[in-house]
Amino acid sequence: MAKFTLPANSKVTRGRAFPAGSDATNTREFVVYRFDPASGENPRLDTYHVDMDRCGPMVLDALIKIKNEIDPTLTFRRSCREGICGSCAMNIDGTNSLACLKSIDDCNGAVKIYPLPHMSVVKDLVPDLTNFYAQYASVKPWLETQTPPPPDRERLQSKEDQEKINSPSACILCACCSTACPSYWWNSDRYLGPAALLQAYRWIVDSRDEATGERLDALEDPFRLYRCHTILNCTSACPKDLNPGRAIAEIKKLMTERRH
Repeated sequence: MAKFTLPANSKVTRGRAFPAGSDATNTREFVVYRFDPASGENPRLDTYHVDMDRCGPMVLDALIKIKNEIDPTLTFRRSCREGICGSCAMNIDGTNSLACLKSIDDCNGAVKIYPLPHMSVVKDLVPDLTNFYAQYASVKPWLETQTPPPPDRERLQSKEDQEKINSPSACILCACCSTACPSYWWNSDRYLGPAALLQAYRWIVDSRDEATGERLDALEDPFRLYRCHTILNCTSACPKDLNPGRAIAEIKKLMTERRH
């Protein structure tokens, strides 16, 4: 039987422990992945004991408190704190989530926090999203037309046509879905992944767009689209309750329809 082990420099080690203040009576343990490529050291798990009587209810509140009051070397992304920007996407308690929307009370035991899985790590909880954004750009996420716009008004569409794009337009590109997808883990160099395909679908079904055929042609590939095996981890992981799996299935359906 084959045995697989991590390279020696990839094994996660036990890191430092940071106790709460002596006056803290209501504490919670946070186990956080730490990695600095510049140091040449292995990744480690640091443990922080946080006084919950002086902390907000969300995981992001705890991370900000840790950085501000306990360990300023901790690195993570965050911006809006309202579940809109997608910056604070990470793996929390075993699930890809937005730290600003993840309640600490919803986590079991020690709160384990890792960067999004199967991506290179820039530092600590910050993944390298270069390839992810390049794949998003590759689906041409903008309106493509050949006819000139009306001279006296914007390009209009019916309420029914608008409703087709409302849901995929709500994607915040947090990458929770793509990094929860096993097909994306193993083929991220060629498979576009749920997030990019959801955005491709958004423009394919936009009634104002005039490049539907070209968009479908660009996806007609054994890897770019068809690596999806309908596992639906993407839909389960989406913090905005979107359904990338359904969008991918609809693209496949359109591919089939145009062959007949």
